[in-house]
Amino acid sequence: MAVKIRLTRMGDKKAPFYRVVVADSKSPRDGKYIDLLGTYNPLTNPAEIKIDNEKAQTWLKNGAQPTETAKSILVKSGAIENK
Repeated sequence: MAVKIRLTRMGDKKAPFYRVVVADSKSPRDGKYIDLLGTYNPLTNPAEIKIDNEKAQTWLKNGAQPTETAKSILVKSGAIENK
């Protein structure tokens, strides 16, 4: 089972709000997920990022692969060092 750290979209039309989740790579974008790591709100200035860094690091150590967008959010929150 390939596990990914990715975003799932919430919010209204033209007012996106995202949850950062750990999900099976085969599940749909807004479908079932394994664990909730935090939230990302791009509409505020600056963008509001709330991530449980300890939980994120645990999943990364266990082999979860972040998507490009999720990786940039995790870098901004401090869960991942920028390489």
